[in-house]
Amino acid sequence: MLNGKKVFLIISGGISAYKSLDLIRRLREQGADVRCCLTENAQQFVTPLSVSALSQNPVFRDQFELSNEAGINHIELSRTSDILVVAPATADVMAKMAAGIADQLATTLLLATDKPVLIAPAMNVRMWQHAATQANLATLTARGISTVGPNEGPMACNEFGPGRMAEVAEIVAAIDAALSPARPLAGRRALVTSGPTVEPIDPVRFIANRSSGKQGHAIAAALAALGAEVTLVSGPSVQPDPAGVTVRHVETAREMLAACKAALPADVAVCAAAVADWGVKTPAAQKIKKVAGGAPPAIELCANPDILAELSAASPARPRLVVGFAAETENLTAHAREKLARKGCDWIVANDVSPETGTFGGDANQVHLITADACDSWPALDKREVAARLAIRIAEVLS
Repeated sequence: MLNGKKVFLIISGGISAYKSLDLIRRLREQGADVRCCLTENAQQFVTPLSVSALSQNPVFRDQFELSNEAGINHIELSRTSDILVVAPATADVMAKMAAGIADQLATTLLLATDKPVLIAPAMNVRMWQHAATQANLATLTARGISTVGPNEGPMACNEFGPGRMAEVAEIVAAIDAALSPARPLAGRRALVTSGPTVEPIDPVRFIANRSSGKQGHAIAAALAALGAEVTLVSGPSVQPDPAGVTVRHVETAREMLAACKAALPADVAVCAAAVADWGVKTPAAQKIKKVAGGAPPAIELCANPDILAELSAASPARPRLVVGFAAETENLTAHAREKLARKGCDWIVANDVSPETGTFGGDANQVHLITADACDSWPALDKREVAARLAIRIAEVLS
């Protein structure tokens, strides 16, 4: 039940806006106090009068009309609510949220709030599947914004596919869950590594790998969502820092190891970073010049520290649970089992990173969770879902 909860509903301009009227009614049946903001485009689909009649509250539309409400401004309006819900959340609104644009009352409220935000995307299937929308979704998710839907089915544009706004009952349940989340990792400390490391050859060249950091960053966010105090040690990555997570940015394997040791003690360590196995023994102080007709320079490599093995080694600071990743291109489970034994960690998450899988840099991942006596093969999932499942498994052990 949502008795006494203050829900601020932002209705944006899509055909699914008609469902927002039923959403208001259902929320009030649950005991919620519902206030609403209509974007200019939303008013083409539902009227302020109908929204006001159902919510039993004034409807906010214009950023400048707040000056007529004594003592109310957009900061107070957003922060006196328990949750902000955007339903429907159009591709346009999602893009503006991701970019931090505050060009109207709705987007200003979203930028000014310090409360949980839930979006219910709704748009044409091609708009939903567009790379820009998916990138915006990833950015919003990394910032801690929750999503419900979209569902798959026929649309008003006579196309079929994902893009339908979630049903009203699903949105109400998501609001309830967001306001009373399970936090089984509250009081626990987690260390997560993510991204590649880069090992300098000279001031402009380096050795690295293709890791994007998507999976590691998603794991950090998932652990934080379950209540853990998370430190994320990340190599160079374009992924945004997850909300509610302490992030330490590093470049080399040695820097990553030092940052990991500084983050101890921890209850769990998840080593998802793709750490370079070798670095250049003595990087050149200046750019190595190409000599016409000359042979390529000889580069002497040296072994980098084994971060997973060091964190797994018996010591008073060893985390209770150490999870490693095995990125393989062949003999996946066999190599992963060998790595589990060699490193001394508790679990290995094995995934195939062959070029044809699209795992490096992609949004999906298919993993096998390997322990000393079991191998649990998961289906291909979005990396955020992989992270959520792994976080739940970790919580089960630590609880």
